[in-house]
Amino acid sequence: MEWSALHTWIVIVGSLCAMACAMPGALLVLRRMSMMGDAISHTVLPGLAIAFLVTHSRSPLAMFTGAAVIGVLTAVLIQTVHRYGKTDTGAAMGIVFTTLFALGVVLMRQAIDHVHIDADCVLYGAIENSYPFDNLLILGAELPRAAVINGGMFMVNLILICVFYKEFKISSFDPALATTLGINAQVMHYLLMIMTAATAVAAFETVGSILVIAMLIVPGATAYLLTDRFGVMLILSVVIGVLSAIGGHVAAITVPSWFGYTSASTSGMMALMSGVIFTIVWITAPRHGVASKMLGRLSLSLNIACEDVLGMLYRLEELDRNQRTSLPGHHIREAIMTRSLTLSLAFSRLVRSGQLTRSEAGYELTSAGRDRARNIVRSHRLWETWLAKYLNLPADHVHMPAERLEHITDEQMQRQLEEGIDQTSQDPHGKSIPPPVPPASHA
Repeated sequence: MEWSALHTWIVIVGSLCAMACAMPGALLVLRRMSMMGDAISHTVLPGLAIAFLVTHSRSPLAMFTGAAVIGVLTAVLIQTVHRYGKTDTGAAMGIVFTTLFALGVVLMRQAIDHVHIDADCVLYGAIENSYPFDNLLILGAELPRAAVINGGMFMVNLILICVFYKEFKISSFDPALATTLGINAQVMHYLLMIMTAATAVAAFETVGSILVIAMLIVPGATAYLLTDRFGVMLILSVVIGVLSAIGGHVAAITVPSWFGYTSASTSGMMALMSGVIFTIVWITAPRHGVASKMLGRLSLSLNIACEDVLGMLYRLEELDRNQRTSLPGHHIREAIMTRSLTLSLAFSRLVRSGQLTRSEAGYELTSAGRDRARNIVRSHRLWETWLAKYLNLPADHVHMPAERLEHITDEQMQRQLEEGIDQTSQDPHGKSIPPPVPPASHA
């Protein structure tokens, strides 16, 4: 399909809508109030309908006023039901937003009978009709009304967040601290509710009252996986929203042709694309992604398996009066309760790093491996001694806790443990605690 001015304006309108939604949406995600965005995006519908019935026009001022009033009313009602109705926050949201949304549907039917309103436009959006059928003359240039409204809403949200940046940041993370510092956390809460309600109304004609939920929440949730910094999260939310809008429209005009259709809903594809971006980030995010967490767990399991193998061989050498001892791999696998694949990787890593050597008789510690193994066994026996002395655990109850703690013990902690047990040279089982590895050995 040939790219035209219509496609350009659809992308611009969608991007402005996504940018406007992303800013309050990121704050909702930070405050763990994502469902509040869902509730408000539904409950502003009666405010919109009442504004139509009263004014018999689609005046932006009337719509925003109705949205702001209903948005604040929604937040107040949810708090009231939660506090006095003995229900949790989720149930309170469900009660309030379904009731008000049903009221909005009834009032919308009345409004449709008196004012020319397209219910599908309100519910699902009509971004494809934003140009050239509904333009405004701004400074001598014809601009789509949806672009003006969403662009104006983005500027309002941007100005409010810049002006109240510190207040939003502190009240989002610690409302009690905000109150202590003289910041009225309740005022910031209701300001956010008004921003969310007004943004939802501005987005009605673009993506509708239902799909606006995706544009409010998903970019912020995606950015939350990528950063732990407040300002960076806001910027990333806006960028992800724009990418969702661009990718959504491109997908709407290309993907349907693969299945023999002419086109698809751009607003629906925008929401779908935001979900696709979230899924990709959820899997690949450097710190909080599924893949990185799996790799982290695998790395930890592999490191523990390596230390278990070294510790086992060191203890065997102790039994053999510190003589070099070789042990077949299958014997080690039988003794260490770890997956066979993890142990195979551990053997490979230890051999490559020069901590084990492999011969026909089996695996044997090298000098570097023996130093590391001695450090591991030292940590283990220090913990056993400390647990027996300070927690009064019997000798047969200290092995398993020490087995876990030895893998997270550094040299400083070893020194603290040694000081705490008054230089005891033996653990509760009568085995000697190895001396620390000389610094030269680390080099």
